[in-house]
Amino acid sequence: MKRIAITMGDPNGIGPEIIVKMLADSFPYDQCFPVVIGNKDVLQEAANVCGVKDFLQKYSQYVYHVDTGLDQITPGTVTEAGGRAAFEYIRKSVDLCMSGECQAVATAPINKESLKAANVPYIGHTEIYAGLTDTKDPLTMFETDGLRIFFLTRHLSLRNSIDALSEERLIDYIVRCTEALNRIGVQQGVMAVAGLNPHNGEHGLFGDEEGRIIEPAIEKAKKILEKKFANSTVTGPVAADSVFHLAHKGRYSAVLSLYHDQGHIAAKTLDFERTISITHGLPFLRTSVDHGTAFDIAWKNMASSVSMHEAVVLACKYEH
Repeated sequence: MKRIAITMGDPNGIGPEIIVKMLADSFPYDQCFPVVIGNKDVLQEAANVCGVKDFLQKYSQYVYHVDTGLDQITPGTVTEAGGRAAFEYIRKSVDLCMSGECQAVATAPINKESLKAANVPYIGHTEIYAGLTDTKDPLTMFETDGLRIFFLTRHLSLRNSIDALSEERLIDYIVRCTEALNRIGVQQGVMAVAGLNPHNGEHGLFGDEEGRIIEPAIEKAKKILEKKFANSTVTGPVAADSVFHLAHKGRYSAVLSLYHDQGHIAAKTLDFERTISITHGLPFLRTSVDHGTAFDIAWKNMASSVSMHEAVVLACKYEH
């Protein structure tokens, strides 16, 4: 049975709670075996808050305890200890997946400020996994209710995202995104590239990136895809105000979003709790909730475990 490493995330956030709730209420034990990487005492405290009785007695076989020197939690607070612990849980998940003890990983949320406080030299999950596995430029894909969204850029300002747009980058991403779709079994269909400017720039009235960069890149990428894939192609640019709706209705197999918020807004508006992030290109499959540590409601038994459950389901579903 497939073993899924599940990182606890920042202990001061909602990660411990949503993992405890998932194990007690909704984990797909018939599909995979959970390996929760975190602090057993913190998980027990979270279980007490959530009203899950005898947590360690019932679920200790699923807990991989990592001692990071964490002596207490500070709910809803940025701390060095929280950032350090979150990073060490991720590091252990890499070790387990690289050794073959686990076959995929699903991650609970971390806090970027806590990572910084702990002097972790990475800005977020994707960057950490890329660094620890020596992976160059992994792909991020969202999935929710059949809608799949890739991202040309992630944690860049809007200005820097536009500056990063180039024919070479677009062609590379179109090909690699198509390869990623084929690996998870989506082996036919049309991927759409979202437009950058309102109404695709209206032939230069609102911007010229579509005609100058995006359209030529798509035409060159099509020729590459024709040689590599029998049933996969690309189209666009398709105006961003309609492309995500059309993809959700089934016209496109996926959308390549050109910057962070363009795709995030579309996916999270469709279904916030069930938007799951999948990282392609690592030596193993990684899925994640796509919400934060929710410090405002942490340790109050208010957090939903739906997104954590969905992340595990996708980690079980897809082969790498």
